[in-house]
Amino acid sequence: MAVGAVILDDDRVLLVQRGQEPLKGAWSLPGGVVEVGETLDAALAREVLEETGLSVEVGPLVEVLDRVQFDADGRVEYHYVIIDYLCRAWTDRVASGSDASAARWVPLADLGAYRVSGKAVAVIRKALELARSTP
Repeated sequence: MAVGAVILDDDRVLLVQRGQEPLKGAWSLPGGVVEVGETLDAALAREVLEETGLSVEVGPLVEVLDRVQFDADGRVEYHYVIIDYLCRAWTDRVASGSDASAARWVPLADLGAYRVSGKAVAVIRKALELARSTP
């Protein structure tokens, strides 16, 4: 099981470039694997801090989805159930950390240039709607 954070700042979203497999080199939302005995909120706060240097407040659930990645022979290589939350950061100063080779605020209009997956873009849009409807 994994958790992901949608962290918005006006018309920007925080993305990380994965430093390890799966998806090494790809840009996506910060997050990662939940450790045994760890709550979802604690796992997400830890992963965001490790990847971006940011402390966050974990907010409402945005989406639950799965990601299945196959190897060249068609066998399942990775299968994650990902639970994404809208999060609030206390600052906008980021620094890439342990599992991320880069972290940056990306204007929503520029997501295509970062080749963010269609699923991640849909989650970001859903989180944006949620953020706009929640005080």
